[in-house]
Amino acid sequence: MTKEFAVPPVVFPSGGNPSVVNIQKRRVPTAPFQPTRATNPSIPFMSFDIGSVTTAATSSSTLYGGPIGGNTSFEAEEPLLDELGIHPDQIRKKTLSILNPVRVNAHPHRDSDLSGPVLYYVAFSLFQLLAGKIQFGVILGWIVICSMFLYVVFNMLAGRTGNLDLHRCASIVGYCILPVTVFSAVSLCLPAGGVVSFVMAGLFVLWSARVCTSLLVQSCPDCDEHGGLIAYACFLIYALFAMLVVF
Repeated sequence: MTKEFAVPPVVFPSGGNPSVVNIQKRRVPTAPFQPTRATNPSIPFMSFDIGSVTTAATSSSTLYGGPIGGNTSFEAEEPLLDELGIHPDQIRKKTLSILNPVRVNAHPHRDSDLSGPVLYYVAFSLFQLLAGKIQFGVILGWIVICSMFLYVVFNMLAGRTGNLDLHRCASIVGYCILPVTVFSAVSLCLPAGGVVSFVMAGLFVLWSARVCTSLLVQSCPDCDEHGGLIAYACFLIYALFAMLVVF
């Protein structure tokens, strides 16, 4: 036995054609963002406003001092070495003051710098490299440790009157290594382990210790009575560097 259901008739407003309704309700999808097309078709993907770019460039150039591409004068700018903190004239004066161990002029060493010590460190390491000794890290480490050691010893001896900072101490130690650097260059022409090498090593160590002691004592007038102890510390420091050359 079958049960019959009453199905109401379907009436289409378009006269029995459902496709017309679907066509009328169908809409074309639009993209969420459509960039404006370029005015110049020869350059693709260029849709920015040139006028706004020109205005921004003008404002930025006014903010940072003068128009871009204008008549800028490079004569008013400082030299590149001065901007890096390297003063060749100052290095020359300090070097000349060290070359005379009898009369040491401490006036050029009032302004400390590390450009000269780095130069002498590189020269010392290169001379050792020519002798077949790769000691770049050893020399640099010893310079740092010796600078800290001399800084502590000097300030302990000077007490409250000592005004030696670590930067100036490293500068003095680095400049006074110049005689040992000269000895390293001269030792390339000497027989290794000979008596002449030991005698010259002693002379150059005394030269470096004498100059370093004079510079430190002149920086603190109340340290004249401790000159012997300071000289002993300086002698030990530069004797270590001379041992690198001899052995």
